[in-house]
Amino acid sequence: MEYYAHKSEDGRTQTVKEHLDSVARLAESFSVHMFKEFVFSAGMFHDIGKYTKMFQRRLNGENIHFEHSCCGAIECSKKVSPIALMLEYCIMGHHSGLPDGGTETDSASKSTLYGRLKRDKYYVGESDYSEYKKEINLSIPDGTALLNELKRIYSNNGKDEFIEAFAFFTRYVFSCLTDADYLDTERFCNPFVNRNLSADFCKVKALVEDNFKHLKKDTPLRKARGRLQHQAYQNAEKAAQISILNMPTGSGKTLCSLNIALNKLTSPGSTKKRIIYVIPYTSVIEQTAQTFDDIFGKYADILQHHSGYSYESNKDYEKNEPTTMDKLKKATENWDAPIIITTSVQFFQSLYHYKGSGLRKLHNMADSIIIFDEIHLLPLEVLLPCLRGIGFITRYLNSEAVFLSATMPDYDRLFQKYLPDCTTTKLMTDRKDFKYFKKCRYINLGKTDLESIALKSSQYQSSLIVVNKRKTARELFSSLTGLKYHLSTYMTPVDRTKIIENIRLNLENVDKVTVVSTSLIEVGVDLDFNAVFREMAGLDNILQSGGRCNRDGRRECGDVYVFKTDEKLNGDMQNRVDIVNDLIKRYDDISSPECIEEYYNRLFDFNKRNIDKKLQASGIDNIEFKTYAMDFEFIKDETIGIVINNCDESEKLIQRLKNKDYTVRRELQRYTVSLRRYEFENALKLGIIDDFGTGVYVLTNNKYYDNKTGLEIEKFNDYIVD
Repeated sequence: MEYYAHKSEDGRTQTVKEHLDSVARLAESFSVHMFKEFVFSAGMFHDIGKYTKMFQRRLNGENIHFEHSCCGAIECSKKVSPIALMLEYCIMGHHSGLPDGGTETDSASKSTLYGRLKRDKYYVGESDYSEYKKEINLSIPDGTALLNELKRIYSNNGKDEFIEAFAFFTRYVFSCLTDADYLDTERFCNPFVNRNLSADFCKVKALVEDNFKHLKKDTPLRKARGRLQHQAYQNAEKAAQISILNMPTGSGKTLCSLNIALNKLTSPGSTKKRIIYVIPYTSVIEQTAQTFDDIFGKYADILQHHSGYSYESNKDYEKNEPTTMDKLKKATENWDAPIIITTSVQFFQSLYHYKGSGLRKLHNMADSIIIFDEIHLLPLEVLLPCLRGIGFITRYLNSEAVFLSATMPDYDRLFQKYLPDCTTTKLMTDRKDFKYFKKCRYINLGKTDLESIALKSSQYQSSLIVVNKRKTARELFSSLTGLKYHLSTYMTPVDRTKIIENIRLNLENVDKVTVVSTSLIEVGVDLDFNAVFREMAGLDNILQSGGRCNRDGRRECGDVYVFKTDEKLNGDMQNRVDIVNDLIKRYDDISSPECIEEYYNRLFDFNKRNIDKKLQASGIDNIEFKTYAMDFEFIKDETIGIVINNCDESEKLIQRLKNKDYTVRRELQRYTVSLRRYEFENALKLGIIDDFGTGVYVLTNNKYYDNKTGLEIEKFNDYIVD
C-alpha cells in the first residue's frame, strides 16, 4: 500500500516518505550546527502517524478524526533521555503547539504530554502506524555535545537555568520543525509561491556611510557626534555577544547602530544573515523604516512586522508573478528576510510562544545582528525572561545583540546574575564628548498647578509641556492661548504626522509656540524647544523629555522644569516617582551617570521579586510551555484599533472595506486609534462604533473625535454607560 501525506486539488500526491525526507532536510538546513541532528530526527519522526489506514481514509475525504501527531512522540518515548523528551514535546505539538508536560498521573484525556503519550493503546487496527518501519529507519541521536552543555549549565548555574535552557532548546528545535513542515507543505500545494527577499549589504553599507559623510561637522556638537560614532565602531570590532551603546540623545544612535550591524555583516568570513531592529513603539518603527527606505530601500527588502502594519495585495501565483508585497507578507510568518523592523512585543512574545505560528520565527533569529532600541523600556515584570532569551540567542544561535539607550540602566549586575555565560562590551568607554550634548539644566519646581505651568511656559518663545495622562493634556491644551498644539496616542497617525510637521515648521518661523503632549513625544520625535516642562514621572521619562530641549545645541543652555500636581499615580509609576523625589534632593544634576545608575539600581532592587519570576517547573518533563506562553504578557493592557473616518481618503478606504476589499487594512492603519478594552466596550455600548461585518471597527459618530485633540470617548458624559 502507498501511504500519502498530501493530495493537491489538481490530483498530485506526495508520499509520507517524501514529506518526511523533505522536512527533515529542510529543518536541518535551518539549524545551527549543535542542533542539526535533532531537528533532522524531529522531521523524520513527526508524521509517521500518517502511515495508517485511518489517516489515508481521512486524506481521501472521510469525515473522521485522527490524531497522527501522537505517534512519533510515542515512538520517541520508548527511549528515556533528555533528547528523546525534547523530541516528544516537539512532535506531539507540531500541529496544536508545545504542550505542558503534566504529571505521570494525567489520564489519556488530558492534553498534556504525559496524558497524550498514554494514547498508545488507541493505535491498533486501522490506527496502527508500524508500517513506517518498512520505509524508514528512525533513530534518536545520542546528542553528547548537547547533553554535556546541559550538564555544564546545571553544574555551574543551577537547576532553574538548566530547565530554562532546555525549554529554549526545545522551542528552537520546534521552530525548525514547524517552519520546515509548513514550507514543504506549502511548496507541494502551491509550487508558485515565491518567498525570496534579498539585500545587497555591501551597497547598503556604502549608502549608509555616504549618508554619514554628508552630515555637517561645523559645530562642536556635530564634531563630537562624529567622534562618538567612530568610537562605537572601533569598540564594536571586539568580539562580544552583547554590546551596549549608551549614547546621548541627538548623537545618532539609530544610524550608528545600523552601521555597526552592517560592518559585522560585511566583514570577511562573516556568517551573519540579517539585521533585526526591535523598537518599543510602532510610531518610531514607521519613522525608522522610512529613514532606512529613503537611504537604501532600492537595494534591500525591508520587512515591517507589527500590529500597525498589514501586507495585503492581489496575488497572481498562477502567472508566477508574486509582488514584493506578497513576499513581505509571507515573511511575517517566519522572518525569512534580510532586514526586519519589529516591536518589542512581537519579538519577545514570539520567543516565548508555544504555537508553531509564533515560534516559526525563532530559528531565523539565529545568525543575526539584533538591535534593541530604547532597551531601558523593557517591562520589569518580564525583564528576566527577556534578558535570558537574548542570552540564549546570542550564546547558542550565532547572533549578536546591541542594546541602545540614552538613559542606559547599569545591566552589569543583572548580566552577572542572569547571563553568566554571555560576553558583553560597552561601546562608549570614553565619555568626555558627552559634555557637548549636555544642552539643558533640570530645575525642580515642586508642587504646582497647571495654570502656573501654562503661565511660566508663556515666557519662552517655544515650550513643550509633557504630562502623564491624556485627560490632563486635553484640559491644559484647552486653557492655553496663542499658537498651540496637542499630541497624544488617541490621535490618528495621519493627524499626528501633520501636527508634528506644523510644529517643526512653526518652531522655525513663529514668535511663540506651545505644545502639550503625553509621553509619546519622548521617543523618536525630533523637535527642539527652548524650554520643556515635565510632570513628575520616572527618571527615564524626565530625561527623554529633556532631550527635546535645546536639542540642536543652538543656545547656550535650555531649561527643563520638573513639576508635581495632585494627580494620583498607579503602583509602579508612584514607586518611580518616589525614587526620583529622593534623587532630586541629593543630586544637583539628575542627568548625571551616577544619578541614572542609582535610579535603576533602586528600581531593580525594589522590583527584585517581580524580576526574579522564573519558569515554573520541577523538572524538564513537566515544563508548562502552553501555560507559560499564555501567561507571558509583554504589555498588560489589551488595545483594539478603531478607524477614524474624518477625511475623503479614509471614506474611500472604508467603502472598499465594506465591499469586502480587505487589501485596504494596511492603509487604514494610518487612520486608526487604539482603545483599551474597557474604552472599546464603552464605545460599543454607546453605539458609536461598528465593524459592518468586516471585523474592523469604525467610529460612526465623529463628534467624539477632534483633529486637534484626538478621540475622546468620555466627551459627552450624559451618554456614558457604566
